[in-house]
Amino acid sequence: MEVSIQLPKNFEEQTVRELLEQEWLVPRKVRHFLRTRKNVLINGEPALFHFPVKSGDIVTLQFEPEDYPTPAILLGDASTIDVLFEDEHLIILNKPIGMKTHPNQPDENDTLLNHLAAYLAAKDQIPYVVHRLDKETSGAILFAKNPFVLPILGRLLERKEIYRRYQAVVSGHLKESLSIRKKIGRDRHDRRKRVIDEQRGDVAVTHVDVANYLKKTNKTTIYCVLETGRTHQIRVHLASIGHPIVGDPLYHSKPVGRLMLHAYELHLTHPFTGQTIVAIASPSLW
Repeated sequence: MEVSIQLPKNFEEQTVRELLEQEWLVPRKVRHFLRTRKNVLINGEPALFHFPVKSGDIVTLQFEPEDYPTPAILLGDASTIDVLFEDEHLIILNKPIGMKTHPNQPDENDTLLNHLAAYLAAKDQIPYVVHRLDKETSGAILFAKNPFVLPILGRLLERKEIYRRYQAVVSGHLKESLSIRKKIGRDRHDRRKRVIDEQRGDVAVTHVDVANYLKKTNKTTIYCVLETGRTHQIRVHLASIGHPIVGDPLYHSKPVGRLMLHAYELHLTHPFTGQTIVAIASPSLW
């Protein structure tokens, strides 16, 4: 695998070592091999780790197969893939409802990851999961297209530099926008579920913006923005305030129809180009 990146205009001059270690998060073992094999080029010329790199330089990294072991992913159906954005490093998809993000067993081949692996096989690329959506949730989801960019995207996610906005329809009249700050933990009685657990749970914050009250059906359309990314976070938080998501098979006492939760928008700044990427997953819930 070879990766070539032209450093953007706002790039601050630094050494090759600083770039690989601090900016691009290349693992120590892989950095060692890049150095000993002389597999780092600047503008086509071999570079030592103390060499400076600056805006406009083209940095090329030449990886060997053993640097990043290839994961085994069964190929699914490439025709199911709905691409919202794609370049050589990352891809954003519109996940259909009722499809798992990734396999939980090695023989599964009907998840979004399997289908994406089939789509990328023709390009000699392999997908890597950056974050996930519940099986019942539809919408925008981000994958890495190589193992090099995966930790960089993971850091953006940890730093809350990937903006995700969801649409949902909840039962009842939610009268005002609010932020829900309640810790979430595992349900000891049902392994599928999560519960509010202020003693042992993980910090979770969901910002809720009311869009419209549907008086005839006594439902409220809302937008949600995650500050944290706990399993079932939006679903558990909304159920905890008495407004479960319509159609939720786990947290609604009378689920009817599909889970009305949709990852509508995903924004991020591309880690290499500085481009602002805005992906909108249509159709929306309303």
